[in-house]
Amino acid sequence: MEYEEPKFFHVMQYAAGAEGDVIDMVSGNPDWEPPAALREALREYADLPPDAFQYPPSEGLLELREAIAERRNVDPDRVVVTNGTGEANYLAMARAFERDAGDEALLMDPVYPYYPGKVDMLGGESTLVPTARDGGLDVDAIREAASEDTALVVLNTPNNPTGAVYDLDALREAVAVAESVDALVMVDEVYDHFDLTGGFESALTLESDRLIATSGFSKSMAITGLRVGYGVFPEEHVGDAKTRHMLVNVTGARPSQYAVHHALAETPSDYYAEARDLLADRVDAFTDALDAAGAEYTRPEGAFYVLARFDDFPGTMANVKRLVDEAGVAGMPGDAFGTARDEWIRFALVTPRTAEAAERLADYFGD
Repeated sequence: MEYEEPKFFHVMQYAAGAEGDVIDMVSGNPDWEPPAALREALREYADLPPDAFQYPPSEGLLELREAIAERRNVDPDRVVVTNGTGEANYLAMARAFERDAGDEALLMDPVYPYYPGKVDMLGGESTLVPTARDGGLDVDAIREAASEDTALVVLNTPNNPTGAVYDLDALREAVAVAESVDALVMVDEVYDHFDLTGGFESALTLESDRLIATSGFSKSMAITGLRVGYGVFPEEHVGDAKTRHMLVNVTGARPSQYAVHHALAETPSDYYAEARDLLADRVDAFTDALDAAGAEYTRPEGAFYVLARFDDFPGTMANVKRLVDEAGVAGMPGDAFGTARDEWIRFALVTPRTAEAAERLADYFGD
């Protein structure tokens, strides 16, 4: 099997090698400070006795799993701590395909590119399902696409790249569709702390034995390099997920888990609120400039991405490179996210230079 390198890396490498100053709006690396308690915990860890530098339990430190379970209102035995949310997603998808209940995954279009990549790696077949114009779920489209071959339905809320926050009733209907065709539902909620509407509700409130929720701390604590994620699995599937996790990774990193546990206990809610306020201000500045540029765009309800479409400038890889060279702004081509927004360009607002980037785009397209 041949694997295709994600287009993210291609654009980032091109921008890094470009002449002149380029503002990176490709990657989703938060640019703000991690929680102070996390930094302090890492300092403390360096002085712990030698046994603290050995393998932790494969499924994750008990105290961390208990803290996650308390916040998610689930039993700690259902929680598997993973190497980032990406591994949690991989474990969830693997469970869906291992059941001999079909080999098709329904993915919402536009789609986070790593989902179809993982489906391919696991031997499944991806079917792209259209979403509403604002990125919300189109339950009728999911129902029409679902069949006896469907093993998995993948949902992501708040959504990358559209910024949509899915309505809980729509999630409930999507889960019901999955139940009707013997499929599992994976709901990636890694951006749950970045709901800008106040209306986000976790899919775990549905209490379905078909539902696997995944999340992590890379975005919410601005620690993409520490690789701490988790999956909440139904009792029927958690044992197999733990075994695959052990065989693939043995375990996660103990220092990262230790630090996240301390940060969960000691970080005030103001930390997350300040990050949301920062992003809301960036959304305002960026979309004001897009208005000046005459662009059509999606205003995010959550996460920290904006999709934009410019007249006579489709979101191809070639045009993304033109923006790098001629405007000094690096975004992602829309066709990296499926077919629904292939004329659009996605911009990540996790840079202190968001307003400057917006001005560059307004100047470039306004001339």
